[in-house]
Amino acid sequence: MTPRDHEAAVRELVESRWPALVRFGVLLTGDVGHAEDLVQSALEKCWRRWPHVEVDSPERYVKAAMANLSASRWRKRRFREVELGHADPGPAREGAQEQVLLRDELWCELQLLPPRMRAVVVLRWVEDLSEAQTAAVLGCSVGSVKSQSSRALARLRGQLEERTSHGDGRRGVPRLAAAHGETKGTGR
Repeated sequence: MTPRDHEAAVRELVESRWPALVRFGVLLTGDVGHAEDLVQSALEKCWRRWPHVEVDSPERYVKAAMANLSASRWRKRRFREVELGHADPGPAREGAQEQVLLRDELWCELQLLPPRMRAVVVLRWVEDLSEAQTAAVLGCSVGSVKSQSSRALARLRGQLEERTSHGDGRRGVPRLAAAHGETKGTGR
């Protein structure tokens, strides 16, 4: 392929898959602005190696770069943002509102997972990739994907059990404790 062909292939990927790449980035970073920066950084890195990218899976190649860059950024961070919790939402709500609250809580708990675990969860259950596909995207073994999945789900379950064991409807408190590494049973 000529440089013009490479440029056309990257342009086509960006034009057709930008929203999906940003959604994937949001799941990895928790922020739209950071997600867009992550996509751009990954595309920049991939641009340099584009002649080596498999023609049948350029999106997978970019997502792997995004997952690796996200993990690297978290390792380099010197501080950690801590969510201070939310106001008491009042009595439990039924139907769609309860689903939104549950999804918000799950989202917050997902952000507390280490970057590699979060990437595994996102690839396996949001992107709906198999264990083998997830391992290929992340450049690790299937066993590593299985163990990361198991640990991540155990942490998420532990957080849910801790939250429901309060019995008083409080929300946000377990998130703060987990952010400081004080939550029991999370393996920290």
